[in-house]
Amino acid sequence: MAEAHQAVGFQFTVRPDGVDLKLSQDVIKNIYLSGVTAWKKKAIQFKNGVLAGVYPACPSSWLIVVIAMMSSLYIRVDPSLGMIDAIKDNLPLSRDCMSVQTRAVLSAILFATGLWLFLIYLLRYTLKALLSYHGWIFESHGRMSTSTKVWLSLVKMFSGRRPLLFSFQASLPRLPVPRVDDTIRRYLESVHPLLDSDQYDQMEVLANDFKNSKAAQLQRFLILKSYWATNYVSDWWEEYIYLRGRSPIMVNSNFYIMDLLYVTPTHRQAARAGNVVHAMLQYRRKLERGEHAPMRALGTVPMCSTQMERMFNTTRIPGIETDIVQHLADRKHLVVYHKGRFFKVWLYTGGRHLLPSELETQFQRILNDNSEPQPGELKLAALTAGHRVPWARTRIKHFSHGVNKVSLDAIESAAFFLTLDDEPQGYDPAKTNSLDSYAKSLLHGKCYDRWFDKSFTLISYPNGKIGINAEHSWADAPIVGHMWEYILATDCFHLGYTEEGHCKGDENKGLPYPTRLQWQITKECQDAIGTSYLWAKQIADDVDFHGYLFTEFGKGLIKKCRTSPDAFIQLALQLAQFRDQGVFCLTYESSMTRMFRDGRTETVRSCTSEAVAFVRAMEDPNNTPEKLALFRNAADKHQNMYRLAMTGSGIDRHLFCLYIVSKYLGIDSQFLEKVLSEPWRLSTSQTPQQQLNLIDINKFPKYVGAGGGFGPVADDGYGVSYIIIGEDLITFHISSKFSSPDTDSYRFGQHIQRAMLDIKRLFMPENDKLEQHGEFVQLKNGKKHI
Repeated sequence: MAEAHQAVGFQFTVRPDGVDLKLSQDVIKNIYLSGVTAWKKKAIQFKNGVLAGVYPACPSSWLIVVIAMMSSLYIRVDPSLGMIDAIKDNLPLSRDCMSVQTRAVLSAILFATGLWLFLIYLLRYTLKALLSYHGWIFESHGRMSTSTKVWLSLVKMFSGRRPLLFSFQASLPRLPVPRVDDTIRRYLESVHPLLDSDQYDQMEVLANDFKNSKAAQLQRFLILKSYWATNYVSDWWEEYIYLRGRSPIMVNSNFYIMDLLYVTPTHRQAARAGNVVHAMLQYRRKLERGEHAPMRALGTVPMCSTQMERMFNTTRIPGIETDIVQHLADRKHLVVYHKGRFFKVWLYTGGRHLLPSELETQFQRILNDNSEPQPGELKLAALTAGHRVPWARTRIKHFSHGVNKVSLDAIESAAFFLTLDDEPQGYDPAKTNSLDSYAKSLLHGKCYDRWFDKSFTLISYPNGKIGINAEHSWADAPIVGHMWEYILATDCFHLGYTEEGHCKGDENKGLPYPTRLQWQITKECQDAIGTSYLWAKQIADDVDFHGYLFTEFGKGLIKKCRTSPDAFIQLALQLAQFRDQGVFCLTYESSMTRMFRDGRTETVRSCTSEAVAFVRAMEDPNNTPEKLALFRNAADKHQNMYRLAMTGSGIDRHLFCLYIVSKYLGIDSQFLEKVLSEPWRLSTSQTPQQQLNLIDINKFPKYVGAGGGFGPVADDGYGVSYIIIGEDLITFHISSKFSSPDTDSYRFGQHIQRAMLDIKRLFMPENDKLEQHGEFVQLKNGKKHI
């Protein structure tokens, strides 16, 4: 339909006296507006690129330096110490072409430009040196030393004003390579509570043998890479952990993020999708222009923004040995899946984004379309849910030519993928398992109604709820969460809906209809699709999920206990794990390293000796007086481990990179192979919230997100994601496998609840005493309010 609509705008008739051309004014106008929009976009990107390129200086500062140099010529003062005269004498132009005064002015301008660039680099490296200091993160909460206050003031002074998204990239320090001795010492300390004496002695022998024989050579290559590359971990982490994995990415790698927990702005599916897609286009435009404010710790210390570059127009392309991440320039369409059909929807008209009401019209047209899927089309997306090698071979054989290639290119080049689901989902307090069903729908759906290779799939439900399934290789959850916070706030508080639940704005029925993608899927290809679907369905059916809302208390009470909310929850998880399994296990908690250039994540090994001592004390009814002291000791240890991970002194990324170097050099290390093969039976992650502070949850307490989650990492373990929402709510997303006789997600949720309440009781006498003496400051949204 779109092609036919465009063809009407251009007609010609062959006559005996020549060719008669007829051009539609509407088409010419649209072409003109599209061109103007494209050039305006390029101009804005160029301007913002210049601003980010010279940051923390500004372009106008060049003029100031030039004026200062020119002024020095008239007062006969030479601040260049003879360099201006040297430039004047060596200009590659004939003396006959310019007067002496012109040559002097040009020389002064050249010197001023060089001086200006030197000052920019000096400011950048000064800021980089300041940002390399991380002592502030190890200080007690609320107690800032004088040196840190001075450091913070210097960082603010050298950070400039109104930075753009990528302004700080050149000033971020490189991720340091830890000393081998420190990493091995911390590793042995982390496994000590998990091994018996014989196992620990054996591991200690392997570690010392590695340290004294092979480690030095591997470390030298790693240090060399750290100087050559912007980050010595991130490219290998993306390639070997994600892209070279040949198992299905559905459940095993992809993660999900839920909608608002209590609020549904409209119950009209097309309207909600229209507002959300329009908000995403607004976010993408600001992202492409670099106009988002950079994330900063303490409101001052900048975070790396590299991962955000591939949020849109990105697809993971399957390969035989390894996948690749394909990122394209501005894409002007998205692909929509509904009841087994794929539709291509243009996102622009007349050089502008489609308005929410126009997008609603397009999506409603798809919902009203009663056409049947083509042969093999219904479960086509199951190819992205199955094993990677069969998908790569099927793609090469059946989708590399003809209409199949054209349609697949449309999907892989789309801005993102949208599924208009046909089964309502969302949290319903009246339904016991509503959160469980919602999570499983987002995580894997029907195994053929999400394109798992896209950077993210937006899922819209008939009752107005939405959610996201995100591919993991290109970025980590906080990056997608940043976008999601912007989308939800824009949808609810800026775009809004009419009283009938429709998008605001006039309906435009003149838009070309969405285009059905065409397929010619052979019997052999349909068999490959069926095989992938069966594999994916087996994985999906094995996911045992439990979503649990912990409402007894939240961040407010935990902070009154003068401990970190994350440490509190991690120790509760250790207690729950021990009660559930009767043993301790290797525990993974994700920590970010985005204070460094191109930083991604590091592992915090939460099962420490201090945590084990605390858990054993909690299970001993005769050890009451020591429990609180052991808790504080374990919480302090956890906080220190988390801070070490954030500042580049973690354990696992260093050992991982040493292992990769050993494989390149053909060096076998029994120690590294043993470390890299250890299973993470408890994998945990905290979902960040209020990264943008666009919604005041004190004023609008119902507008809180439900967080997100992921599948279990080990066959006999648990995956736990949690989000600390406001003062009185913590949401847990717990996953495991039905096929494991030792795990039960609902049971683990009950253990978490009991553990949280048991730890709270340790503080009750102390809390009562402190409240009587008035030592508390009321906390709202994690900030002090008088």
